[in-house]
Amino acid sequence: MPSGPMRHYSIMKTSNMNVFKYFKNLIQLKTQESFDLGVDELAVQLDRMTVESPRDAAHGDLAANTALLLAKPLAQPPRAVAEKLAAALRKESEIAAVEIAGPGFINLTIADEFWQQRIPEILSAGRHYGDHGKRDGEKVNVEYVSANPTGPMHIGHVRGAVYGDALASLLAKAGFDVTREYYINDAGSQIDTLARSVHLRYREALGEGIGEIPDGLYPGDYLVPLGRELAETHGGKWVGAPEEEWLEPIRIAAADAMMNLIKKDLASLGIAQDVFFSERELQASGRVGEMIEVLKNAGHVYEGVLEPPKGKKPDDWEPRAQTLFRATDFGDDVDRALLKSDGSYTYFAADIAYHYDKYKRGFLKMIDVFGADHGGYVKRMKAAVTALSGGRADVDIRQCQIVRLFRDGEPIKMSKRSGSFITLRELLDEVGRDVVRFYMLTRKNDAPLDFDYAKVLEQSRDNPVFYVQYAHARVHSVFRKAAEAFPGMDFSDAALEKADFSLLRHDAELALIKRLTEWPRSVEAAAEAYEPHRIAFYLYDLAAEFHTLWNKGNEDRGLRFIVEDDAALTSAHLALIRAVAIVIASGLGILGVEPVKEMH
Repeated sequence: MPSGPMRHYSIMKTSNMNVFKYFKNLIQLKTQESFDLGVDELAVQLDRMTVESPRDAAHGDLAANTALLLAKPLAQPPRAVAEKLAAALRKESEIAAVEIAGPGFINLTIADEFWQQRIPEILSAGRHYGDHGKRDGEKVNVEYVSANPTGPMHIGHVRGAVYGDALASLLAKAGFDVTREYYINDAGSQIDTLARSVHLRYREALGEGIGEIPDGLYPGDYLVPLGRELAETHGGKWVGAPEEEWLEPIRIAAADAMMNLIKKDLASLGIAQDVFFSERELQASGRVGEMIEVLKNAGHVYEGVLEPPKGKKPDDWEPRAQTLFRATDFGDDVDRALLKSDGSYTYFAADIAYHYDKYKRGFLKMIDVFGADHGGYVKRMKAAVTALSGGRADVDIRQCQIVRLFRDGEPIKMSKRSGSFITLRELLDEVGRDVVRFYMLTRKNDAPLDFDYAKVLEQSRDNPVFYVQYAHARVHSVFRKAAEAFPGMDFSDAALEKADFSLLRHDAELALIKRLTEWPRSVEAAAEAYEPHRIAFYLYDLAAEFHTLWNKGNEDRGLRFIVEDDAALTSAHLALIRAVAIVIASGLGILGVEPVKEMH
């Protein structure tokens, strides 16, 4: 077996310790000390090692598969490897017990003192507990919402907006340099339709009877104020004028007005994006043509004829030469057109140019949040980004499935106020921003979500929004009562860091501490998977551990958070639940939800 360089492992405690990584590093270090690791293969196996929580808590706190991985390279039975490594680990003061299970799994029971000392670390770090250090060169662009600027935001936009915003916050906490971006589709035919709809309202504002809104135009009353504004500014100069005179100025005015509406809607949802990127300006700048030239020079564009679309009969389709991108060279199903028959750019060409602009701005990692109906765009966009960047950049497209609205179990079809859809404002007015944001993250983004107005406002354990907020509010109520029970006593975080944590030794107290220590790992895992819903799940589990301990205090006086004749035990309990409040507030911050101090 060829020799390789010696790998040196080390362990280090930090204020944001990932307990699983800490003990993985400890096991790697002890393995290196116990066995000959002067070969590459052994080092590779150690890197593959996993340290997880056992399915059964009776098997300890952590389980490692080290011996199973090393048995073959060491030419020893797995249990023999495990026994030797276990002997080394038993010497560590942080480990209370080591057991060998099954074919050679190493189960660790961690000393109570180790868990207890995590509490002052959390108090010291505060809301930064769970943060990860900045990742050098790890810029990421998250584009989300990007609703066509043809009207206010409605329920169809909300889930993608919340998911994208929470994902951006999650990645920032995980150490990425995040830019939040909105791509304004203000150059397509839908903006022409918007302009014609506004022109109709403009004529209406000048006293003209417009009757029923023609099919194909936008009927919403939200266009009435803009029609009045144009009438006041321009008088009647566009009433009988040909379309070519008024279409472009009204296009610009209408798109800008709709974007102002959308930005106000985003603000009401707690979203503030860093960049608003205009497709209209992109096309006017000539950058779409420049992008096509880049692809041509790289040999990725040709003139050709595509096969008829699937499902089309031959007489429905005429073959014609087109300017095509060789998308199939990069994993797409078919090559893609860049120019329409009239010589204008396709939507896809503009989208490629937009992503090329992001690449030139230094983003090698891009995330696009799309709706459920954009599945066909995934392969072609990934192909384009790969081609333009020479494989250096990558775009990850995340789709958000539909939200089905219910009221008391009955599906809601539409809003009477808006006439055709339920607006974001209507939703927020009825249930509030925090409920909307949290509930939109109670399912994975690519799974359908049912939103029942009654259930999301229910005050029960079955409502995760309430359950988590209630835990945070309960902590604050305990501190208010503690101030009455111990007047003048210092319950600041700095003072609580000095509490006697050895008093926290009940199984329920230790279970809560262990759940708290999972937070840094949960942040990292959720960020790597682009799944902010994992944060909502973690917060629910943490709240459940907290409420369990609260209920045990009703039966066991020593577990009450305030023990009026025992200041030392009270301080230890308050430090523990203060840590709970810190982590809940940190997690809710990622979700964009305000942690409440009182329930109303």
